[in-house]
Amino acid sequence: MKIILLADVAKLGKAGDCIEVNDGYARNYIIPRKLAVEATPSNLRHVEQKKALGMGQESRAKREAQDLVERLEGFTLMLSRQVGKADKLFGSVTSKDLSEALAGQGFEVDRKKILLDEPIKNLGTFEVPVRLHREVLTKIRVEVSKG
Repeated sequence: MKIILLADVAKLGKAGDCIEVNDGYARNYIIPRKLAVEATPSNLRHVEQKKALGMGQESRAKREAQDLVERLEGFTLMLSRQVGKADKLFGSVTSKDLSEALAGQGFEVDRKKILLDEPIKNLGTFEVPVRLHREVLTKIRVEVSKG
């Protein structure tokens, strides 16, 4: 069955892609979850119109992400946490903590865009990658100290 993806689906494609999948997968999983619609001529025209409108939004989002990268250039996020023996943190610093701390400094970054492999559990300085846009990747410097 030919379908048009309405949202990004892992291992299938991005929103707006027209792909071929098994009938059962489309009818029982993808379409009921509103991740896609059947590829009819009217749906194809509708998706093309949405793509045309989305191009402007896409370029605006990329431009905003690049502006944020310029503002983050040279910025160090300072966090203070309680530590125990051997300077080990009580708890850890997660992407949610980083997002909240950045918001406190005036930078709006969604926690899902912070690519922290595992929570920070030690004192020190860390380079944390942040994907602000599909094509814009930067690193923020995070310094965790005793508090």
